[in-house]
Amino acid sequence: MDKEFDIVIIGGGPAGLAAAVSAYDEGEKNIVIIERSEQLGGILNQCIHNGFGLHTFKEELTGPEYAARFEDEVKKRNIECLLNTMVLDISSDKIVTAINKDDGMFSIKAKTVVLCMGCRERPRGALNIPGARPAGVYSAGTAQKLINISGMKIGKEIVILGSGDIGLIMARRLTLEGAKVKAVVELMPYSGGLKRNIVQCLDDYSIPLLLSHTITKINGKHRIKSVIVSEVDENRRPIKGTETEYKCDTLLLSVGLLPENELSKKAGVNINNVTGGPVVTQDFETNIEGVFACGNVLHVHDLVDFVSEEASDAGKNAALYVKNSDKKKGKTVIVKAENGVRYVVPNTIDTNFEEDIKLRFRVDNIYKNVYIKVTMGDKELIKRKKMIVAPGEMETLVLKKEMLSDSDNIDNIIVSLER
Repeated sequence: MDKEFDIVIIGGGPAGLAAAVSAYDEGEKNIVIIERSEQLGGILNQCIHNGFGLHTFKEELTGPEYAARFEDEVKKRNIECLLNTMVLDISSDKIVTAINKDDGMFSIKAKTVVLCMGCRERPRGALNIPGARPAGVYSAGTAQKLINISGMKIGKEIVILGSGDIGLIMARRLTLEGAKVKAVVELMPYSGGLKRNIVQCLDDYSIPLLLSHTITKINGKHRIKSVIVSEVDENRRPIKGTETEYKCDTLLLSVGLLPENELSKKAGVNINNVTGGPVVTQDFETNIEGVFACGNVLHVHDLVDFVSEEASDAGKNAALYVKNSDKKKGKTVIVKAENGVRYVVPNTIDTNFEEDIKLRFRVDNIYKNVYIKVTMGDKELIKRKKMIVAPGEMETLVLKKEMLSDSDNIDNIIVSLER
């Protein structure tokens, strides 16, 4: 092998930085972060709006400020970082193959690997919108980078498809830059973003949000000239006769994020069909022993503070694995999502655990006046009333060790909603 490290962290965004700091503080000093960009911080570097850090630092920061806090901690600990370095492959025995312009192609033997590759945007090709391929159609993240990093003006009259958080934030950003955002069009009967972003980014600027609508055609040959917006029925099919034309020179697509797991799949990591991320235990360990996953590569988060919190746990557990890889394991209990709950992370729980376990999950629709329940067989572990739950906001419950004291004859735990 060209190099050897105890812990190899793939990705230098918020998850990778938090995992590295936590692993170091747990006593493992032989760590490397591999980042394909020329700087650490990931997507935070282009998120110049505030609202980050309220949970982690108890103050409101911009994305670059939040990233800088963790970058400073990495530098204080002299954790090695390989920038402008692309990971090409991870083998099941934790051999990481990477390439950069200085070293060429090289291999790293790792005792443990932490997957922190983040997520990517769903492209236009996945939407099957009829029309030509004119200029002026951007993903929301690309538009954000062009405006905030490159200082470019991308258009004057904007329509946004999808009401995810990036799309909502870009509606405000473009308005502040002098553009006219004509509408945010959302296929579902509810927004996919945080309530605070709907209020601060749309309501405060009188930008209309068209729920249960979609774009059925893009007009324009060289540059986009307009889009056709149609109402959809309960099966999300366009309703004939509801078409409205919106003149625009720019269309932003904010139609979902996909965990970046090509490397994970090549390594043999099992992927959850709902989240698009790895199947993990409460320690964030995948089915490959010594390979951990956290952050948006595991499941798409709404707040970066939760990414950092999750990654800190993953980094700590990776360090503990290096110290004690032959730790005795207990019984494996499967965690299931049912009756209104779309998915739960972690997917399995080893009953031989010491610290509280946080169950993070999302619901599949907007529900009001419901109980969130966690049951194990006939035993009700948790029952919490919520006035409202929505797909755009992640929920968290805490399982304590004593709750699983009767788990010997139980194979699964169920998280569900009760109306």
